[in-house]
Amino acid sequence: MAHLYVSASPGPWLTGDIITLTGDEAHHAARVARLTVGETTAVGDGNGMMAQATVASVSGSEVTVTLGSVEHQGRPTPEIWLAQALAKGDRDERAIQASTELGIDRVIPYQATRSVSTWKGDKVDKGVARWTKIVTEATKQALRAYVPQVSEPQTTTELGARASECQIVVLDPLATETLSQFRPVGDRPILLVVGPEGGLSPEELSTLEKSGATRRKLGESVLRTSSAGPAALAVLNVTLGRW
Repeated sequence: MAHLYVSASPGPWLTGDIITLTGDEAHHAARVARLTVGETTAVGDGNGMMAQATVASVSGSEVTVTLGSVEHQGRPTPEIWLAQALAKGDRDERAIQASTELGIDRVIPYQATRSVSTWKGDKVDKGVARWTKIVTEATKQALRAYVPQVSEPQTTTELGARASECQIVVLDPLATETLSQFRPVGDRPILLVVGPEGGLSPEELSTLEKSGATRRKLGESVLRTSSAGPAALAVLNVTLGRW
């Protein structure tokens, strides 16, 4: 199975450059994947740079690789962003993990009115760090060139204020039109809004619609908050020609 390791080494990278993996990346390469000198793997910077590399040395704390072919991949347009409502258990984490594997470009923790889970005080930094780790691991699993940015948590009003920069699509099982009928206009990012277990309140739906958001459903089924985002992303991947 192919492995991707993310390095903080600044670019631009060139063929023949030596990249050093440290910390968790070195541990995984040396102790989990058990890479040996001469093996090939993939490395990226999480911001578009991707390279095939040959392992040059392995130690307990560092793994060095020599870069072979190097490319910089551009970001897709329009990007797809996910405002994932905070949810109990690990349902929100499962949602962002699967969505990252399927190609989401940015993740926004959404503090909805009916969210059982809340991020306040120290929980904000810890939550953002936790979600960043999840999307980073999912990026590596999917061999993607970009690690999605995880924003600070936002409220419904704050999401609505993004209407000037995004095309906001609210997933709502009671909507009259399906997501498969949605056609983006221009290159502004598409912002998918997924509510918590209890759904969005009438007030939240009204706020988002007044900001210019459109409501769309995913067929006749009512999906969990953990599966709605990934399912919607799959639909948009086909609509946008990504798949």
